[in-house]
Amino acid sequence: MPDRPEPDFIRRQYDFAAHIRDPQRQPPPDGIEDRRLKIYRDLFFNNIENFLSNSFPVLKRILDPAAWLALVRDFYGRHRSHSPLFLEIPREFLNYLETERDEQAGDPPFLRELAHYEWIELALSVAEEQRSPDCDPQGDLLAAAPLLSPLAWPLAYQYPVHRIGPDFQPRTPPAQPVYLLVYRDAADEVGFVELNAVSARLFALLQEPTRRDGLTLLRQIADELAHPQPEQVVQGGATILEQWRQLGIVLGAACTT
Repeated sequence: MPDRPEPDFIRRQYDFAAHIRDPQRQPPPDGIEDRRLKIYRDLFFNNIENFLSNSFPVLKRILDPAAWLALVRDFYGRHRSHSPLFLEIPREFLNYLETERDEQAGDPPFLRELAHYEWIELALSVAEEQRSPDCDPQGDLLAAAPLLSPLAWPLAYQYPVHRIGPDFQPRTPPAQPVYLLVYRDAADEVGFVELNAVSARLFALLQEPTRRDGLTLLRQIADELAHPQPEQVVQGGATILEQWRQLGIVLGAACTT
């Protein structure tokens, strides 16, 4: 059967939506007063801009106001979201930055990394992973296997995004990558800690499916580092594990059966 022509009211809805999203490139539909269209143009755009401002406050502060509005306008006009959920808008904005938007003159070199860092806080705050009950919260983290919270995520960046703000905007990355750990504690508060070589390796080992006691893991790290005094690594690692337990990054020691 031949395709039926699109009903006029549907075509007008598409024309209306296209103009509201991108009024600079899409003409207004016929027969609607511009004064009325402006109400919708401002309402929809301002809602999106306000939500992104709250989700990416540092990014907004470091950009020139005109550059920020141009960025939001381009996202609003070009990007096609794949979720109807309002809380997914920041993820869609990040997708746009990572896959659709070409670098522009004046963009800070850390723009995408900073946006990802700011998005992570929202993503973790609404994550639904459940904390495992299969542990002893007060158990010995050296004698038994420390259990990580599923609400603790490791991050790696070229730039020190956790320090970036209006007064600190590096133009080149440091020699070494920046490793961070974002977590949500028992009170559902989101926090960040910076990792060093030992703590980053320890977290990676704790993520492995095979559970091993903390002492074994720390001795392995000491061997990998060829440290002349391995007990220093063990003592330092034990302190890290205890700090992580207090923060809710480590839930406790695995229960033995």
